[in-house]
Amino acid sequence: MSVLQQLKQVTTIVADTGDFEAINIYKPTDATTNPSLILSASSMERYQPLVQKAVDYGKSQKGSLNDQVSEAMDYLCVLFGSEILKVVPGRVSTEIDARLSFDTKNSVEKALKLIKLYKSLGIDKDRILIKLASTWEGIKAAEILENEHGVHCNLTLLFSFAQAVACAEAKVTLISPFVGRILDWYVANTDNKKFEALKDPGVVSVTKIYNYYKKYDYETLVMGASFRNVGEIKALAGCDLLTISPSLLKELENEIDSVTTYLSVDNAKVQDIEKISVDESKFRWLLNEDAMATDKLSEGIRKFAVDTVKLENLIKSYFK
Repeated sequence: MSVLQQLKQVTTIVADTGDFEAINIYKPTDATTNPSLILSASSMERYQPLVQKAVDYGKSQKGSLNDQVSEAMDYLCVLFGSEILKVVPGRVSTEIDARLSFDTKNSVEKALKLIKLYKSLGIDKDRILIKLASTWEGIKAAEILENEHGVHCNLTLLFSFAQAVACAEAKVTLISPFVGRILDWYVANTDNKKFEALKDPGVVSVTKIYNYYKKYDYETLVMGASFRNVGEIKALAGCDLLTISPSLLKELENEIDSVTTYLSVDNAKVQDIEKISVDESKFRWLLNEDAMATDKLSEGIRKFAVDTVKLENLIKSYFK
């Protein structure tokens, strides 16, 4: 069997793309999107009918040009999600505007609006994961959505143990720790430029989070994300979920090698990890003390915001 086929036996494989034609090739269970992926897909010729449909929807709504563009943006994300759900049996993650990363109230309102749009297309909320940045405000928004509205959430841009603990205590459905971006930081900011897969700092971080969750019976699932190479992916075999780009899915499909399951509940139970709890002040302090997590969280929010503005400008060009 290929490495991908073996991974599917121990881990739920998720496609990290907005290109649902690519998703159909590798048959993942779930799929994730973000502003950068939607921007990339929207620029492809084959998806222009979806973009036009979203623009037509925006034009049909009341309000200023900016209001109509905003409506088209929301609808476009939902249209991509609905198309993806035609080719995956599980769930799709749809991301909240990164510019709301420090706004709990408006994040909740935006999420409920997206859920309503999905419902208008006949898609139940149980097939949707709302993606929010793992800021304190994002985690609190997820807690409200999960506990008061029954909306499942995927907390993204997660780089630190403190973020993971706060998400577990908020009882969110899923977290997406960013393996590759953690590696990027260590390569850029330390003397070590190469890491063995099992010693890759991103792999080490996700392994610790997974073991902590399983040792203390948290229901929040761990989905490794943002991979730079197949070595990182294989080193996290057994993780609840792994979200993987089409290019790396292709590599895994073409590789024939035995896969070792490194992560398991039984192994997690015997780990020596202290249980901690975080309130807002402790969360902010622990995050502040983690230079890598602070840098990558801020950078990730900025980059997603930049791509959101680019997507807005693309949509706006259709209104002329």
